[in-house]
Amino acid sequence: MANDQLRHARERVESPHAPGQPASRQELAELVNEWVWQHRGRRTDVDANYIGKLERGLIRSPQADYRAALRAITGVRTDPELGFRVRRHSSPAVENVDRKAFLRAVVGVGAAAVSSAPLLDLLTSAEATATPNFITQADVDGVRTAARVFGSWDNHYGGGLAREAVIAQLRHSAEMLEVRCPENLRPALFASVGFLGHVCAMMAFDAYAHDDARRMFRFTQACADEAGDWNLRAKTFSSMARQAIWCGDPDQGLTLTELALVRADRLTATERAMLLSARARALAKLGNVQDTLRTVGMADEQFAQAEPANDPDWMRYYDQAQHLGDTGHALWDLAVGHGEAGQDASARLASAVTGHTDTYVRSRAMSGIKLASLTMTVGDPQEAAVIAEQALKGARSLRSRRAADDLRDLARRATAYEGIHEVASLRRDIRTVLAAS
Repeated sequence: MANDQLRHARERVESPHAPGQPASRQELAELVNEWVWQHRGRRTDVDANYIGKLERGLIRSPQADYRAALRAITGVRTDPELGFRVRRHSSPAVENVDRKAFLRAVVGVGAAAVSSAPLLDLLTSAEATATPNFITQADVDGVRTAARVFGSWDNHYGGGLAREAVIAQLRHSAEMLEVRCPENLRPALFASVGFLGHVCAMMAFDAYAHDDARRMFRFTQACADEAGDWNLRAKTFSSMARQAIWCGDPDQGLTLTELALVRADRLTATERAMLLSARARALAKLGNVQDTLRTVGMADEQFAQAEPANDPDWMRYYDQAQHLGDTGHALWDLAVGHGEAGQDASARLASAVTGHTDTYVRSRAMSGIKLASLTMTVGDPQEAAVIAEQALKGARSLRSRRAADDLRDLARRATAYEGIHEVASLRRDIRTVLAAS
């Protein structure tokens, strides 16, 4: 007997691709897959054929995750409203017993404690980590190592995964600034804590916790001033500029890069290249085509003089792939907005994708997404889809709001070519990745 209740429910769902029209079986299937991934954390392959079996009544009791997804998508409260029968069985009770036994084994508490206390209470620390009584070189090195480790994590996974852990580490490290310290170690201590503060700020920026990021950038700037560290000061201004540009204020971004370049003679060639790349990105957003092209050329000249051995720790990321990616992003705005420098933008972004190692998954993915968006806009949509699918391989593991927004922009640009099979498939894949991000 056909399940007309489910069919009618599907027809009340608006098509994601044809506003005003009911969702097709395939579209409903895709929505189910996205919901299960987002809310249950597992990938499924529901398709139009399966939805058809449900509507024809061949399957009357789909698995629980599918029922939950269909209830949420169609806006009903109960399974019978969708024509489903739910088999009753005793496995939940067994599952609960197994879960309690597992928690007893891992946490080492009795069954009564597990059943009555919130799990988070079991992880509450009774004693804060003590700060040292006297700062040594080992303490300074420890903070610097923590900054490197968390910075590497941020580059690989994005800012949304471990931000709370870095905030806790930063608070503990900041307390060390009040501890007795030999005068010859004070600048290094402040610079190390500032380095960690910068990592924390960039993770907040990537997670769109913008107010947190701005406060942490100010903290880092204060540490740089206390340490008399012009390199950390320049890096902080550069990152603040990038946040301002990303948030739609390129004029403020331009001002911040100019502040950082006030004493460019005290900076390394790599740092000057980084700042000029940020300046080019601000100029491109402002629509200053010739100034952008000139500034990209100046950045290239500085990078050609780079000597990585002279660069501080926080500049290790700025290799050739990063430089090409940053300048390629600036030229992307000229190519898309003004029809200028399209070939140069594509070449730089493609070289960045090729050159980034597995340490810099986010940078590689974002350059790949931008390259795909550019190709989708001014080139071959099928080629763009191939480029984008490669970028999605890295994007799947990211928890980056910036990368997610770039993917949304790519999906919007692909809408005009959805009649092409590869592009339609790409848009589905993007929705799946975004649902999990």
